[in-house]
Amino acid sequence: MVPGLLTLVVTLAGIGHAQPWRDELATWSAATRPVPDLVRMTRTIDAATGPYYLLMHGWTALAGTSPTALRLPSALAMAVAAALTARLGAVLVGRRAGLLAGLLFAVLPVTSRYGQEARPYALATLLAVLATLLLVEALRRPGRWRWAGYAAAVAALGLFHLLALTLLAAHAVVVLLVAAYGPSAAGVDPPRADDSDDPAHRDSAATQRKPAVFAWWLVALLPAVLLVTPLALVARGQRGRQLDWVDPARLPDLAALPGALAQSGAVGGFVLALAALGAARLGRRALLPAAAVLLPVLLVFAAGTVVPLWVTRYLVFTVPFACLLAGAAPAGAPRTAPARTTRAGSHITAPQKTLRPLAAGLAVVVLAGLLGLPDQAALRRTHEWPRSSPVDYAGAAGVIGAGQRPGDTIVYAPRDGWLFPDLGMAYHLGSRLPRDVLVVRDQRQGASLWAVECDDPARCLAGVDRVWLVVTGRRADPLAAVPGAKGDALRAGYTVRQVWPRPGITVALLVR
Repeated sequence: MVPGLLTLVVTLAGIGHAQPWRDELATWSAATRPVPDLVRMTRTIDAATGPYYLLMHGWTALAGTSPTALRLPSALAMAVAAALTARLGAVLVGRRAGLLAGLLFAVLPVTSRYGQEARPYALATLLAVLATLLLVEALRRPGRWRWAGYAAAVAALGLFHLLALTLLAAHAVVVLLVAAYGPSAAGVDPPRADDSDDPAHRDSAATQRKPAVFAWWLVALLPAVLLVTPLALVARGQRGRQLDWVDPARLPDLAALPGALAQSGAVGGFVLALAALGAARLGRRALLPAAAVLLPVLLVFAAGTVVPLWVTRYLVFTVPFACLLAGAAPAGAPRTAPARTTRAGSHITAPQKTLRPLAAGLAVVVLAGLLGLPDQAALRRTHEWPRSSPVDYAGAAGVIGAGQRPGDTIVYAPRDGWLFPDLGMAYHLGSRLPRDVLVVRDQRQGASLWAVECDDPARCLAGVDRVWLVVTGRRADPLAAVPGAKGDALRAGYTVRQVWPRPGITVALLVR
């Protein structure tokens, strides 16, 4: 409970300060379309994110589309993920280690970064931890309802983030070990009495071999296979357009992963060192969390050397498992503290045996939080990466909103890239947006994230006296940055009245 509340407080702090960046603008564009149009769009682009867009369609209908409203589901998901991380740590290692893991997860910059983003990564993180927790419970105390819960969590995980299903490789390792040698071999046996908060977990019968567990696991994967396979096939056909900006994975990318994933080089290195120490202390209990970090990373990296898949944020769902290992470093492996016996025969555990590692763990959490403070502040200013290259959509929209006149039009360049200047202006200006003079089929009509412009820009511009030109990047001469026939028509018919450079974007007023 405490890790979840702390995460909620941290992620809600400044949640609406940073303006929506290009990925969030795509979410806004998709989520605010009628459902039939949204479904048509996913057949063209971004099918893998379609279930999240559908969820956000319902959410925005109730909560609106302000930055805070768009991001609130992610903040709530990260809070629940922190609480579940603490619970998973308590089950695998002990309550103290689980608490520290959840608290550490709460203060990481990456938790705030994706807890303040209108994208599916926070929900995927929640579902990854939930599915793993349900798997552990099903292995320790088999039952059809536990397996059903696991099946539902895995199916939802695949629907919200296809690559997060690489987590199943870690699950497979644990299931095979349990099926062959029993829960103890996989490190999912009940924790010791002093660290367990559920007496049922101390049932020694749970350590028996369960050869049928592998069959139960395969059956539990069937809903995910049936639901996710059609989605994956459609998304595979869109990969060329969807991920055309992604470079092949290289070995230096692995070295940079901890810092990039934590959203802070110092914090990433710190957590990595703690996780390595925690894994050494836990022994076989480290198997599941370590596999849940390493196997998805290695699988996505290996695939990324062949196809464009290596994107750091796609691996955010592994962070709670790294925190679980890191939380065990100061907490240590669960152990039974010395006790004294009262005259009544009851046992009293020496409090200092619990307080010392807990105090050390809390100090580690505080240190991690302090190391991440500069990045916490930076990510609340802009969500762009690198943060030194923000795009000020709101500033550009403010210029247009303050200076426009009736009959004004607007033109964008480029129109087919990933910075979405048109979506940025539409989001911030709303009904005050000037007429898009060159568009013949907008994003909704074209079932895409990009509009289609007319083939003869000079003809479409006929009779237009004032044009607001929005160009990505800082441009001293915005007209010169417009390529092709569109640029020729603008340069032939208009002169630049004034230029307003803003970070990452430039606005110019053109007059006939």
